[in-house]
Amino acid sequence: MKILEQTHDQFADAFLRRYGKGTHYSTPVYRHVMQTGGTGLDRLPIFSQMPELAGRLQRDLVLDAGPVVNQVEDHGVIKFVTRLADGLEIESVVIPMFRRFTLCVSSQVGCRMGCRFCRTGKMGLMRHLTTAEIVGQVFAARHRLGVDVRNVVFMGMGEPLDNLESVLPAIRVLGDQRGLDIARRHMTVSTAGLIDGIDRLARIDGAPVNLAISLNAPNDAIRSRLMPVNRAMPMADLQAALRRYPLSRKGAIFVEYVLIEGINDQQAHAQALARYLAPLNAKLNLIPYNPAPGSDLKAPSPSTYERFLGWLVAERVFVRRRGEKGGRIMAACGQLGGRECCASGTCL
Repeated sequence: MKILEQTHDQFADAFLRRYGKGTHYSTPVYRHVMQTGGTGLDRLPIFSQMPELAGRLQRDLVLDAGPVVNQVEDHGVIKFVTRLADGLEIESVVIPMFRRFTLCVSSQVGCRMGCRFCRTGKMGLMRHLTTAEIVGQVFAARHRLGVDVRNVVFMGMGEPLDNLESVLPAIRVLGDQRGLDIARRHMTVSTAGLIDGIDRLARIDGAPVNLAISLNAPNDAIRSRLMPVNRAMPMADLQAALRRYPLSRKGAIFVEYVLIEGINDQQAHAQALARYLAPLNAKLNLIPYNPAPGSDLKAPSPSTYERFLGWLVAERVFVRRRGEKGGRIMAACGQLGGRECCASGTCL
């Protein structure tokens, strides 16, 4: 019984088939495990007269989140490493934001997108994560680290839309009100721009999740240099996909722009970026590049960052500052992974 890959209804169906018991039994079990992290089912009142069933359930339930084998913290940002069943490792990051904690989750071990500013590009794709391994990161943050995570961003290792077979079910499991209960308005999926994946995500049943685009360039020439995916899916096609993505009543597309010294930091770039965003209901996150070991790219100076920000404001772009969080523990944007882990990715 792999409970971390099942919604309440899926678990109830499996419970009925295996044990012949209905939701009077399965619902308390699901809530107990998902909301408290506990498997001490013998303490549930419904099993007071059925210790044998409680014991059987105890043996059958699989919480395959994997052990947390390393944890580091810097100014409230926590990066933790989970070791998977096959020995590979993934990183997740807890970020304190206002009154809520956000968890940046991974969707793959490695990534095949090859973006130059991200350490994942140097690792390649090792494998997709399962639904349970994705949900398990939230489960671990809540019940092993004791952090009341309420926002989830798919911005960790890997390209989420390259693994929708696991990501879409994970969204459903995370949002189940009888379980982890994370509202879809508090979930964000980030992509390098896989257009077919954007369209599939748009068709998910129920409320849409937030969509973030890692754009990072004002034109195809620069974006193709930074992000190989742009050669197959250029910016005009990406813009069309963003325009047809369904948004909630107060929703917007989040656009991520990693500012790199001497690459995408000129006034003409800001003006071209403003023109590209004009037809979209978009909010731009301006992120200074976080250097990774061995990279030939340079972080922008504070003056470069402020100047570019000012140009965007002058063009009436809705732009938000994004300062570095977790840089000293290699938990900032583009820094996940390395020798201590099998993969890397972007985390905002």
